[in-house]
Formats: sequence, structure tokens, C-alpha cells
Amino acid sequence: MKNYYPLTATSVTQLMGFGLIATVLAAGCASVPPPTEQLAVSQAAVATAGSADANEYAPIALKSAMDKLDAAQRAMAREENLLARRLAEEAQVDAQLASATAGAAKAQLAARQLQEGNRVLRQEIDRIAQ
Repeated sequence: MKNYYPLTATSVTQLMGFGLIATVLAAGCASVPPPTEQLAVSQAAVATAGSADANEYAPIALKSAMDKLDAAQRAMAREENLLARRLAEEAQVDAQLASATAGAAKAQLAARQLQEGNRVLRQEIDRIAQ
């Protein structure tokens, strides 16, 4: 009887290699831990942005951070941990952007107020000097 599917050493090695790759990929996908720590960091960043008046000075960035944080929590509930981690990291970055934008806007406002105060003082000095 003729063997139509001969197994050579090369084909056995290839099959074992494919099996090993499939096992590693399956284990790699299943072993991503839940990003609970990253979610906590992201939640803290969103809270910090909210207390930095980002809602007033950077509402788009803050909303983006909150939306991504919600999406990360939903992904984690579905056990899509890799996606949840990525969304949580993006939420953290968006929240930090919102905080920085709010801080810059407040600094610009304070600088304008100081400039106005200086202008008023100069006018008063000029008036007294005349």
C-alpha cells in the first residue's frame, strides 16, 4: 500500500513548530492580567483634571478622558484586558492634557490680571507725578 502523506523529519518539525507557536499565542492572549492598577491611576488623573477646572478650560480633553475611562471599564468587564489597558492609558494621557491645558489657561488669566494691575498702577503714578 502506497503512503500518500509521507511524514518526513522536516514536516514533523514544521508541525511541532506551528503547534508551539499556536500554544504561545493562545497563552499570551489569555495571560494579560486585568489592568486594575492602570484604571486606578487613570481615575485619579481624571479626578485631578476635574479639580483643576478642566471642565471649564479643557472640556473636550476631559470628556475624552472620561469616555475612554468608561470604555476601559467596560472592556475590563468583558475580560478584554489588553484593550482595557490601552484605553485606560489613553484616558490618563487625555486627563493629563486637560489638567495641563487648564493650568496654562489659569496662568494666562493670572498674567493678564497682573498686567492690568501694573497698567492701573502706572496710570496712578503718572497722575500723581503731574
